[in-house]
Amino acid sequence: FESTEEPKTWQQTEFALKQIMSSGGAEDDIPQAERKTVTDFCYLLDKSKQLFNGLRDLPQYGQKQWQSYFGRTFDVYTKLWKFQQQHRQVLDNRYGLKRWQIGEIASKIGQLYYHYYLRTSETSYLNEAFSFYSAIRQRSYYSQVNKEDRPELVVKKLRYYARFIVVCLLLNKMDVVKDLVKELSDEIEDYTHRFNTEDQVEWNLVLQEVAAFIEADPVMVLNDDNTIVITSNRLSETGAPLLEQGMIVGQLALADALIIGNCNNQVKFSELTIDMFRMLQALEREPMNLASQMNKPGMQESTEKPARRENPHKYLLYKPTFSQLYTFLAASFKELPANSVLLIYLSATGVFPSGRSDSEGPYDFGGVLTNSNRDVINGDAIHKRNQSYKEMHCLHPGDLYPFTRKPLFIIVDSSNSVAYKNFTNLFGQPLVCLLSPTAYPKALQDQSQRGSLFTLFLNNPLMAFLFVSGLSSMRRGLWEKCQDYLRKINRDIAQLLTHSRSIDQSFLQFFGDEFLRLLLTRFIFCSATMRMHKIFRETRNYPESYPQLPRDETVENPHLQKHILELASILDVRNVFLENTLDDY
Repeated sequence: FESTEEPKTWQQTEFALKQIMSSGGAEDDIPQAERKTVTDFCYLLDKSKQLFNGLRDLPQYGQKQWQSYFGRTFDVYTKLWKFQQQHRQVLDNRYGLKRWQIGEIASKIGQLYYHYYLRTSETSYLNEAFSFYSAIRQRSYYSQVNKEDRPELVVKKLRYYARFIVVCLLLNKMDVVKDLVKELSDEIEDYTHRFNTEDQVEWNLVLQEVAAFIEADPVMVLNDDNTIVITSNRLSETGAPLLEQGMIVGQLALADALIIGNCNNQVKFSELTIDMFRMLQALEREPMNLASQMNKPGMQESTEKPARRENPHKYLLYKPTFSQLYTFLAASFKELPANSVLLIYLSATGVFPSGRSDSEGPYDFGGVLTNSNRDVINGDAIHKRNQSYKEMHCLHPGDLYPFTRKPLFIIVDSSNSVAYKNFTNLFGQPLVCLLSPTAYPKALQDQSQRGSLFTLFLNNPLMAFLFVSGLSSMRRGLWEKCQDYLRKINRDIAQLLTHSRSIDQSFLQFFGDEFLRLLLTRFIFCSATMRMHKIFRETRNYPESYPQLPRDETVENPHLQKHILELASILDVRNVFLENTLDDY
């Protein structure tokens, strides 16, 4: 939904204006000041278009080159927005400014804020995008579009809705999303009814995608009146377990994250799979209102960083080719500050080795799928001609070896996640891989299309726990009681880790960062839950890690197992868990 193409309508309007102003004697009737107002507006409009279109040419990776360009673009749009507000009457009379054109400027500003969020991972800019998109809807800027016999204007309106929905999803404003989907559905119906268009199928697909995305969560939390409670899974003040005094942990901070989604058939909207969506929320703090932090409202200080915001910077890569993935990875690695961590999250279809190999190196176990779209000749994908060749479109563990020169935290959610067990820490830097189960019990209803169970545990462990316990809805009061108990479990897991005598130091090196601490404690909770569950009985049903965790001190610790049974008792689902798990190993 990037769409930075500019409508011909602006040029048409400017041309019409020149026609009016140069037609016989009409120019004399227009006061000089009003003529200057129109000329200045045209200049700002043209400049804003040039700068906005230039955003397409900025490199998508690297954090420095684009900032000054974004700053200039924000400045011009700020002036343009204020100018049309101050001179609305003149522009209406002399320029013929239409409401949809004002909406178009507001929509571009919303896009700017959204892309600034994507560049900085600063959630406050999502609020700014939301406020501009909301204003368009509240003031009905696009309401007259349907009266004009111009399908390209209606498409602009539809694209605005699609962008607004993405921002609302990211802000967890599900009530607004549902209203927008209904409005978008009506608009699409009207559009296809009036114009015999070829893109009807595509727009209906957009509706289906967002509907599936909204319904992806396997458990509903309900108020007493049966309305759905919207829960946020971003890091809050009480989110990560606090470090106790005397806990010896590293001082590393998570600075950069690559979130990669390449699962076949997984629910997605825009270029965001449900797994990517869940992981990006797990790596962000709750948004703060930008305007409340700044003296000047609106966009004045838009490129200044608000005080004390430490969201790691993220790249979201949907179905990247190997080349794209490696380019972003190298850029991220290059710009990683001192004492910082790079996180790589891979949610992708597994690629298995295609024959027996004599060696057992980092390219002999397969890996996860990368996109092959670019490697097509005459319409046919290039296939391996010989079984002895490695799969080209695969990210092998060995591909990540060069990046272990700096602290690296890897999460692999795939049917071949165990390929990444075969890591070697060549450079002695902190290195941890958290690996999903490679298969889930058949008795568990297949939810893979609605996102992976492993990623759900890392994003919303209570919801995942309820799902494996066979629950699909829950009252708010009980949900909050369980969340309190889960916080207690997380505190105890943190103690188990830091008090362990045999744990690999890499885990403790990462434990000083709040985001990584929360991911590690949730990983151990997930692993312990699955090991105690009656239907998770095969080794491939359990998460694993590199380096291995000491089981008896972490995922099979009796104290932790007792907590899990207590949580199951609160929910009245103790019967789905084994009581004496230690006897079963």
